[in-house]
Amino acid sequence: MTNIPLPELLRPKSLKDFVGQENLVGKNGIIKKLLDNTKEENFFPSLVFWGPPGTGKTTLARIIANNLKREFYEFSAVNAKITEIQKAIIESKKSPIIFLDEIHRFNKAQQDKLLPHVEHGDILLIGATTENPSFEVIGPLLSRCRVLILKQLSEKELLKILGRALKHLKKKLNKEAEKFLLEASNGDARVMLNVLEIAASLTASPTIKVPDLETALQKRQYTFDKRGEDFFNIISAFIKSMRASDTDAALYYLARMVAAGQDPLYIARRMVVFASEDVATPTALVVANAVFQACNTIGYPECQENLAAGVVYLSTAKKDRSAYNAYMEALADVNKYGNLPVPLKIRNPVTKLMKEVGYGEGYDKYTKDSLLPEKLNGKKYYSKKD
Repeated sequence: MTNIPLPELLRPKSLKDFVGQENLVGKNGIIKKLLDNTKEENFFPSLVFWGPPGTGKTTLARIIANNLKREFYEFSAVNAKITEIQKAIIESKKSPIIFLDEIHRFNKAQQDKLLPHVEHGDILLIGATTENPSFEVIGPLLSRCRVLILKQLSEKELLKILGRALKHLKKKLNKEAEKFLLEASNGDARVMLNVLEIAASLTASPTIKVPDLETALQKRQYTFDKRGEDFFNIISAFIKSMRASDTDAALYYLARMVAAGQDPLYIARRMVVFASEDVATPTALVVANAVFQACNTIGYPECQENLAAGVVYLSTAKKDRSAYNAYMEALADVNKYGNLPVPLKIRNPVTKLMKEVGYGEGYDKYTKDSLLPEKLNGKKYYSKKD
């Protein structure tokens, strides 16, 4: 009996066995073409693989190393030290491949130390990240690498991998269990194989059923890093759904955040901002603040009900951004023109001299005239909607 995990046992050794990422490894894929051309041109660029977990980033790095027949060093930025990488480079007989998983975990100083090695061709760097490299990888290093985007695996691709796994385990899945496993895996082949392997060990039956998978899974996987790009995508979708009065979508994205453990006060704060920016009635701000206070007082799990009630109210309320838009236009003029003089008639004549030079002169509290600075006289920022 082997202790090697199923994902490692089934890891493809060549491009022809690799599943998914056809745009990269298929007949016209860039990796396929680069590997083919290397035989003649002896050139292969440093790469950054960007994509969700379990889509083949590590596997592709190992396949590239096998094809190029170069020394291969694998590190994880979670626990690797830059000195360890530098030591591997020094000890290598020729330009090695350095694979750095979760490269976004290296800080700027650590990434800076990799730069001269990449620039001088001392190494072929392959970085892997689930985060947007535009924000997480320093510009000079990124400019010397080719960024390749890996996509979440489709159900068809997962089924192909699943078929190999079941053959290896000598097990079967009924249709209900197959559907459950594919949905629970969330496009992550590693999660699918790990859950399947545990479920297979839990039952003596040749057929794995949903209860076996539920026991193995314990908790469904959620791709939601509270500091990563997916976080910003979900919160953006949440706000835009409320703005479009798509209550069902807003509740779904709320549920995504809650299930992933997002701070309820962060969600509530965004709702308070939304209430001022996008909703016609001032009551919305009262409701949003009440939701915030409730979340602050109650906390999870009960406060998710407060959030849901607030989302329904804000989503279904009449929308009006005129106050927000008017203020932003006024702010743009402040930035454009600077400190324009306040008209004398609305200045406060707090001293005798100020009164003598015209402060407050001609002020009529019922005036219909513009009280803006002379340069902006008559300008309209806000138009009340019916």
